Amino acid sequence: MQQGVTVYGITTCDTVRKARRWLDAEGVAYRYHDLRKDGLSAEELADWVKAVGWEKLLNKSGMTFRKLPETDKQVSTEAQAVALMLAHPTVIKRPVLVRNGAVTLGFKPELYAAVFAPTS
Repeated sequence: MQQGVTVYGITTCDTVRKARRWLDAEGVAYRYHDLRKDGLSAEELADWVKAVGWEKLLNKSGMTFRKLPETDKQVSTEAQAVALMLAHPTVIKRPVLVRNGAVTLGFKPELYAAVFAPTS
């Protein structure tokens, strides 16, 4: 996995915007990766699934998932979820924050504050 801080998301997502504003305000240097434009590798997705589990990673309440055909929504295994997320990266819960290999899903100021808290 890449070192440093990378935020994965889509530019139209309000939660991704909030996360990026928080990072900017805190002076955290990061790379932004647009899932819609830049895609996602199977290796990156496998790392995320291993870190947080496919059930947490697959956003079944999002607009993209809700618009899928009913047959595509029938996800009950990791393999099915991975195939769906690779085919439709916008069904992934956003943002995905990867810092030095650690994966954090979603955004809440207190969550990011804990992730970036100085270690002593």
